Amino acid sequence: MNYKKYFDIINSNELFKDISNAELENLFNSNKLSLKKYTKKQIIYFQNQECKTFDILLYGKISVQKLDENGNILTITNFNPGDSFGGHMIFADNNYYPMNLISKTNSIVLNIKKSLVIELCQKNKHFLSEMLRSISNKTIIISNKINDISLKTIRKSIINYLKYEYQLQNSYNLNIEMTKKEWAEKIGVQRPSLSRELMKMKQEGLISYSRNSITIKEKKILF
Repeated sequence: MNYKKYFDIINSNELFKDISNAELENLFNSNKLSLKKYTKKQIIYFQNQECKTFDILLYGKISVQKLDENGNILTITNFNPGDSFGGHMIFADNNYYPMNLISKTNSIVLNIKKSLVIELCQKNKHFLSEMLRSISNKTIIISNKINDISLKTIRKSIINYLKYEYQLQNSYNLNIEMTKKEWAEKIGVQRPSLSRELMKMKQEGLISYSRNSITIKEKKILF
């Protein structure tokens, strides 16, 4: 793969702000940096696979998913270009991915070997600072998601999503861009469970909905 054409994307990441193209070329030539392509729906890391590199998504979209014993798929978060992953596990004693990482589109990932992460943290204060910030942010995302899962019923999760969209769209007639399957994965339930709860809310006169929209009929559920 011609890695040089990705230098601009790599340089746009705050981690590599102080690293020149010449340095990047040396790192690629020494095999301390590498690029890997993934196709849509390809699994990047399996649950319980050892984390050996600190990675940055250069192109595409990646989803972090958890599959429970009942077959429910819970989408923890999505990664977009510029996002990094593996940093909070690579130095852990138990350095195994707790969830699957799946390429939602064709994707390109920059792999940084553990030895290089240590080297850059020792030599480059900016890299160290950004690395710590990245690890902290990922910890907060995971903690918030776990808290949401433990405290919310399906209905509460639906209402929270409607509140969020209401604030964005400033309307009681909401355009819904996610499919029901994507929505179910986001809140960690099966699609039929989500559909049943939406039907109950419709029967109770709280909402009405079509394929791509939801109308909030009982406005008090938002407040």
